[in-house]
Order: sequence, then structure tokens, then C-alpha cells
Amino acid sequence: MATELLSPLLPQRQGALAVVVAAPLLALLLAVVFFSRSPVAAPVSESSPELVDLILLAGAQEKGAVCLDGSPPGYHLRRGFGSGAHSWLVFLERKMTNFGSSKYMTAVNLNGILSNDHIENPDFYNWNIAVIRYCDGGSFAGDAEGEDLDGTKLFFRGLRIWEAVVDELMVKGMDAAKQALLTGCSAGSLAALLHCDNFRGQFPHEVSVKCLSDAGFFIDEKDLSGERSMRSLISGVVHLQNVREVLPNNCLQKKDPAECFFPAELIKSIITPTFILNSDYDSWQIRNILAPNGSYPGQAWSSCKADIRNCSCTQIDVLHGFKKKLVSELKVAEDNNDWGLFIDSCFTHCQTPFNITWHSPISPRLGDKSIAEAVGDWYFGRRQDVKLIDCEYPCNPTCSSLLPTA
Repeated sequence: MATELLSPLLPQRQGALAVVVAAPLLALLLAVVFFSRSPVAAPVSESSPELVDLILLAGAQEKGAVCLDGSPPGYHLRRGFGSGAHSWLVFLERKMTNFGSSKYMTAVNLNGILSNDHIENPDFYNWNIAVIRYCDGGSFAGDAEGEDLDGTKLFFRGLRIWEAVVDELMVKGMDAAKQALLTGCSAGSLAALLHCDNFRGQFPHEVSVKCLSDAGFFIDEKDLSGERSMRSLISGVVHLQNVREVLPNNCLQKKDPAECFFPAELIKSIITPTFILNSDYDSWQIRNILAPNGSYPGQAWSSCKADIRNCSCTQIDVLHGFKKKLVSELKVAEDNNDWGLFIDSCFTHCQTPFNITWHSPISPRLGDKSIAEAVGDWYFGRRQDVKLIDCEYPCNPTCSSLLPTA
């Protein structure tokens, strides 16, 4: 287990928990999607008419709001216009930058829900768009310091980054927002759930504030070998990064903090209206939670988890079981009148930041609605009870093999 790789905790230092990080654990953390090294930039096939420059957080060192390597965190801000001038969308990045450092961050194209093209993004194209880059390795949740075995100092300051960047955005005009949406995908989506109610609390009651979670509904499921490898990894992150402050107290009173980090527990405490977008055959979860390397003999699942079309009937039955578990854990959201759901059966992961999945001729559809249309209907109240859950794979003909899977 990940926690077995940790050395004993050391005393408090500079208001944060200081720990020594065993090298194998750090390598493990950096290997998964929460800590992967790809930037937010869109794939080559996606394009946007402009690059949006990087802004480094002012006074980051003084606030202790720094990336893993101690560099200042960054974000991108594109101003809204017209009817969207006082509307704000804050997007939390899904993949960590190279080695948790802003030194490698550059300007980016923004697509999908972040696009400024009204055809690609009919409801949010003219909003103020802020993309907060991911460089802390713990879904903007931790507040700790540590050292690798070679003496390299590491800063797990995701919570401070979140607070400091939001404060800076408020100064730059978000305090005058008439409506706001907090979102993100994958690790950023998990962060959006963790901070949803905090984000709501930044604004007066009359401001419409909602949250959107895309591909962040990670489930606490056993892998093919019967081990809870994902829970072990999460447990390491929770203890390494000291994330208890952002976890729901009612869960912490009854369960281990690692269990409280999973969305199935988080959504029980969120009071802000939230939309859950996820595939119930999520490609990342199948590859890393259900069938991680080492959980099956030889190459038995390699072809299947690379492309769901290669799965045998027996393997598809296992995936159907995974779907049922995910859908069952969404019951809380399904029963909440203010919440929305779009749970498709496509083999994909992260669907909001790409034009192809968000709103295009080959976007996944449920009830004849693209993801963009369903989210817009929910956010603006154009339709009541936007809760769409797909049938079992391969029932949905709009699930294209061209959709992103990582």
C-alpha cells in the first residue's frame, strides 16, 4: 500500500505538515493521471483562433502558494464580452505540468467548454474564462511540505494555490460576477467537487453559482486481482499532502480519510447545484482502477483496456459490472432536483475541453442532446430534471472511436 512507503510524520513547519517522501511513492504518484506531466493544451486536431497567455500568481512565495518545486503557480484568463462580460467560468486543469513546475507552462489554446466560438460553445463562448494550471499533485487539496530521499524539497500546497488564485481572480473582476461555474476534468474535476461549496461561498446569495464535474467521479472499486489499488494510492495522497481540511466532516467522523476523498462520499455533503458528467465505461478508470498493470496475468487485458472494441464477451460483462457500481454511487445526485447528470457509455475520459466531445456533429448524445446542450439546459434552467444515463455498451451509436481516451 502507498501508506506503507511513508516515513513517520515530522513536526509542523511554517504552518504546514512536513513529511519525508520515499522515492518509490513519489514515483507512483507522478505516474498516474492525478500527477501526469501533460499540459492543458488541446490535441493537434483541436484548434482555437487564439493563444491565451500564462499569468503567474502574484506574491506566490509570500503566500506559500507554490507548485511542487516551489515555483509560482499559473493560470490563464480570457476576458468575457457582450452578454457574458459579468459571467465567469473557472476551469481546474486535469493533468499536472512537467515535474509540478510552472517553469514549463506556456500559452494555450482553449477548446470545448472553454472555446470563444459560439458554434462550438453556444452557451459559454463569451464568458470570462479562467484556467488554473495543475502543479501540486493533489487536486488542489493539500497543505504540506516534504523532502525526497535526495533532499529535494517538495511543496504540496494545492489548497493555498486554490485560495490565492481565486482571491486574485476576485480582484480582477470575478467579485462582480452575475453568474459563475466551477468546473474541471479528471483531477481538476475532483478538485471542483472538493471546492464546490467554497466557491459558492465567494459570491453573494443572489449570484447563480453551480459546479460541473467532468470525468472526476472516480470509484472505490476492487481491481481484477481483488485489491483496492486506487484506495491505496489515494490513502498515500491524503496522508502525504494533509488534505483533511477539505474533506467533509460528517464523513471523517465515520470513515477513513481516504474513503472520504472519493466522489461518492463528497457528493453527500455538497449543497451547491452540481452536474456530473462521466462515462460509465471511463477509459482511465478501466485502465487504472479496474485493470491496472499487474492485476491480471500476462497480457490478458492489455488489448481490451486499450480499446473497448477488443474486449471479449467475458470482459464486457466485467465492464458492465463496473458501470453498475458507478451508476449506483450516483444515486444521491440522481435524487437531487437541483443536480444534473450526463452519464454516457462511450469509452472516453474528459469530454468538456474538447470540441469533438463537447459540441460537434460526432459528439456523444443522450436524449438527442450533446453534452453542451445538456449542460446548458441544466445551468440556465431551460429544462427540468436533466438526468441522462446511457444504456449498456455498445448501445449508443454516437460513441465514436475518435473520442479522447486519456
